Order: sequence, then structure tokens, then C-alpha cells
Amino acid sequence: MYYSIEEMLGIVDHPINRKPCLKLLKENESLFKTAPGSTHNHQAWHGGYWDHIQEIMNIAIVLYKNLDPLWIFNFTLGEALLVVFLHDLEKPWAFESGPDGEQRRKIGFRTKFNCHNFRMKKIEKYGIQLNTSQLNAIKYVEGELNDYSSKKRVMNELAAFCHMCDLASARIRHNHPFEKNDPWPGAERLKKLNQNKNA
Repeated sequence: MYYSIEEMLGIVDHPINRKPCLKLLKENESLFKTAPGSTHNHQAWHGGYWDHIQEIMNIAIVLYKNLDPLWIFNFTLGEALLVVFLHDLEKPWAFESGPDGEQRRKIGFRTKFNCHNFRMKKIEKYGIQLNTSQLNAIKYVEGELNDYSSKKRVMNELAAFCHMCDLASARIRHNHPFEKNDPWPGAERLKKLNQNKNA
């Protein structure tokens, strides 16, 4: 089954965070449904941000349910869904059209540091409460980058799991969901869903 973002936020297991996450989604729905998922590499179409978030959350459900009995995670599915929902939160505000009509990042969103700070301010604004493990995951969901150390693990298990989900969406299913006949039953691109509603 391919779930909607709203349905998956209902799985977030910290009740305090369900309501603010749904509020964040509702108050920014039109922006989330028009922003691209990236400038080029994945879900780069109009509305691709929404598609990427919905896709990565669904990937998290599939991976968690299949791997947890084997790996015995030290975090819940609800925690993973919370992190992947928030992991690219700056993107709807980060892009603009360049002179050539191509999407590009605005000046204030061109470093990982600035993007992370913006993301954390939005999380704070909506009263979303993250524990130490979740904060680590939000920071390192895209990898350890310059913080990598051969002497200690920087990225925790939750961050690594969310990183796997993000990589799967951005590099394996970078052009999914398809506009028609996606192999994942129920997966549909936002553009197609909007066309069906207006038909």
C-alpha cells in the first residue's frame, strides 16, 4: 500500500508532534505542492517536493517493516517517519527561477549549514519536539560529510536508516512516482492527482 503524507503522520508515535506536523503540512500545503524536490537530481518537477516527501516516507515504512525483525532497530517507525518528513524542510523556500528559467537555490540556501539552521527554525516555530537521537538524524540524514571521523560514529542508527530511505528516493527512484503506471501500486505523482481532481 502507498500511503498519503497525512496518513503516515498519523503513525508518528509521539502524540505531541502529530498535531504540529499536520499544522505545518496544512499551513504550507500550496507551497509544498508547487516546490520541486531538487534543482536537477531527483523529483525536480513542479510539485516534486511533495512527491519526494511522500515517497521517502513510504520507503521508510517498507524498509522498517521488512528489516526490523532481522535487525531489531533501537528506534520506532514513527521516529523514522518524523525525521524523513522534516529532513528537507527548507526546500520549499530555497528555490527560485534563474534568468534561464532553470531552478536554482537562493543565496541564503547554498550551504548545508544555512539549510540546517533554516530547517531547525521552522521545526522550533511549529513546536515540534525532537529528542537527542532525532536531532542527530535531522542533522546527518544526508550523511556525515565534513563531520566524518574514523575514531567515532557520528551518524546514529536512526540517521543512517533515514539516509538509506533518502538515497533510495533520490538516487534509485529519482524519477518516481511515474505520472502513469508506477510499478508501486497506489503510487501517483501529485501532478496526476491534481489533474484527476480537476477533471
